[in-house]
Amino acid sequence: MGEAIKGLLVPFFGTSIGAAAVLFLKNGLPARISGFLSDAAAGIMAAASVFSLLLPAIEQAETTGILPWLPACLGFVLGAGLLALWDRLSLRKEHAGSVSHSTRMLVFSVSLHNIPEGMAVGAAYAGLFAGQGTVTAMSAFALALGIALQNLPEGAIISLPLHASGVRRGKAFLYGVASGVSEPIAGALTIALSCVAVPALPWLLSFAAGAMAYVTGFELLPDTLEKRPVTGTLFVLFGFALMTAMDILLG
Repeated sequence: MGEAIKGLLVPFFGTSIGAAAVLFLKNGLPARISGFLSDAAAGIMAAASVFSLLLPAIEQAETTGILPWLPACLGFVLGAGLLALWDRLSLRKEHAGSVSHSTRMLVFSVSLHNIPEGMAVGAAYAGLFAGQGTVTAMSAFALALGIALQNLPEGAIISLPLHASGVRRGKAFLYGVASGVSEPIAGALTIALSCVAVPALPWLLSFAAGAMAYVTGFELLPDTLEKRPVTGTLFVLFGFALMTAMDILLG
């Protein structure tokens, strides 16, 4: 259980470290560096959704007697679809309100997108606790570390613009940290749910994979393809290769 607690907190620390950039960078993170970090993060998340979530979901389904493609496909679509629906509803409300409302929406939106990432780590550790050999302690930690790397620019994306809009540095930092709290909570709830109903584990893994794939495709890749079609794509591939290597070497 101690390993799971550390694993669940790693992505949260990644968000907090990223948010701390507002305390040290007077002019913020250079746009080029921030863009390349986001590009690599897209590759990391894409690889994590496949190797650390979707493939273990198929293996888990095979051990429970379920048709392997059923939770993998339906869970994946459900995870992506629900997040897409929420995005659509939240975007409708985004234009109404004051600066304080916009601030709340920004933090809430990032917190929402952190939920599937926390679920991803929780599902991985739930697979480890299931004791069926489909997930190892190191592969679960590799997933947590990969998401933490992705969260570094994400924390900065909240705190730096908030400070630029007039929010004090300390308060902007706390907003960034607060956006990451949803991750360990979602991860712990996922572990608790899977312990009660082990047959739900393939669905949880594939659901988290779909949600992460949606975040990658909707939030990260469009900016890459629009602003950095060549170099950005190379950084995406680098991130994918990095996460793949981590999953193989640490798994």
